[in-house]
Amino acid sequence: MLSSPAIRCSLLILAASTLCPSALAEAAPGRPNLLLVFIDDMGWGDLSCFREDSAPGPTTEHIDRLAAEGLRFTQFYVNSPICSPSRCAITTGQYPQRWRITSYLDNRRANKRRGVADWLDPEAPTLARELQRSGYATGHFGKWHLGGQRDVGDAPLITRYGYDQSLTNFEGLGPRVLPLCDAHDGRAPHPHALGSDKLGRGPIEWRDRAYVTQAFTESAIRFIQAAAHRGQPFYVNLWPDDVHSPFFPPADLRGDGGKRARYHGVLDAMDQQLGELFTLIRDDPRLRDNTLILVCSDNGPEPGAGSAGPLRGVKATLYEGGVRSPLIAWGPGVLADGVRDAVNDNSVLAAFDLPPTLLAIAGIESPLVDRADGQPLPDVIRGASRASHQGPIFFRRPPDRNRFGGVPDANLPDLAVRDGRWKLLCEYDGADAQLYDLGQDPGETTNVAGEHSAVTQRLTRAAVDWHAAMPPDRGPELQARAAQRAQ
Repeated sequence: MLSSPAIRCSLLILAASTLCPSALAEAAPGRPNLLLVFIDDMGWGDLSCFREDSAPGPTTEHIDRLAAEGLRFTQFYVNSPICSPSRCAITTGQYPQRWRITSYLDNRRANKRRGVADWLDPEAPTLARELQRSGYATGHFGKWHLGGQRDVGDAPLITRYGYDQSLTNFEGLGPRVLPLCDAHDGRAPHPHALGSDKLGRGPIEWRDRAYVTQAFTESAIRFIQAAAHRGQPFYVNLWPDDVHSPFFPPADLRGDGGKRARYHGVLDAMDQQLGELFTLIRDDPRLRDNTLILVCSDNGPEPGAGSAGPLRGVKATLYEGGVRSPLIAWGPGVLADGVRDAVNDNSVLAAFDLPPTLLAIAGIESPLVDRADGQPLPDVIRGASRASHQGPIFFRRPPDRNRFGGVPDANLPDLAVRDGRWKLLCEYDGADAQLYDLGQDPGETTNVAGEHSAVTQRLTRAAVDWHAAMPPDRGPELQARAAQRAQ
């Protein structure tokens, strides 16, 4: 039997019983609560507060309200154009290549073929662990995808990384919610578990795919309410597996049934479901003036579904549409005075900057900061500064994504670097350099490498040197094999 009230009740009882205060340190008064909403496969131009006025799509009213009461960043990056390495960076504050997480975590055979780890090493630094040690209640609700997927049943539980409680989907272990997908043709809903239901390692609830985000939100609400009742600050990841395909919105949000209409339906439903938590925090005086909410996406949109707005590229590519994400910061008592409905078009920063930044906002000194590739930018997130990450930010494409998103030939750039106004893309050896002046050309339409040879040479060398300094992946080998097969 796939679903029953008894199973749901058992899961809720287990979740409540595992909620306990972090015991390593007492919370310091006034430390802000932290909520990180990390949306799956949402494009830079999908939220209506980022979307061009004429572009189609639903009104994401609840997330828009956060933006209207807070701060939008238009030059925020994630550190990979695909899910698992992007999640690694925002968890550790480091380039994901350091931990051999260079593409999405798959089954063991596929991971080995691509040179990808089966899970994030539990010795890696994590933001959650540092906050937990300092007295925060820490919870992860939503997609994990850093170990425990497909046939990988021996990965560390999410709680091993510094979380007091977790609830995830089929991309992790421990308590999880697995989807029942409606086939839209009158057939009975079918499970979509990718083998997770055979792995054990935690209780399972089956829920209509249209309401999986709601399950994560409900668990986060209970966790936050319990922490507030104890007077304990919290750090919560709310990482929905929306708006990732397959797209199964509620029946009244399916539109004409096409791919983009169903995507928009899922986006609309997700915004409504997340809105329950946003409203709780806004309306609770214990939370409203001492909570910082950050909302962003893990990478660019799937082709044919979401929108990168004016940006070039999609998920899995190193063009702006693959690695630039919307970022919204909300927190009436945490943001700088007078910051409301503000837009920061100047600051260039990335997801690996968030762990050291949030530790700084919480007033916590931590060795994570010294180990981080990211930099603490608390005044930037609070809206008191328009500074940027100092120095270049580097990217490497997933080793298995030399062809993606309709690119006809094996010619997607392997490396990229953003440095000030400049963005350079090139091959592993520095060949075929493309240079764009993002200050004038955010859509990467005009390659100016020939007009700025000194900049091109400097950034090409920097990208190649960074690539050589990282643990190697199997991208060049896979690329060579593909070329041989094509001959």
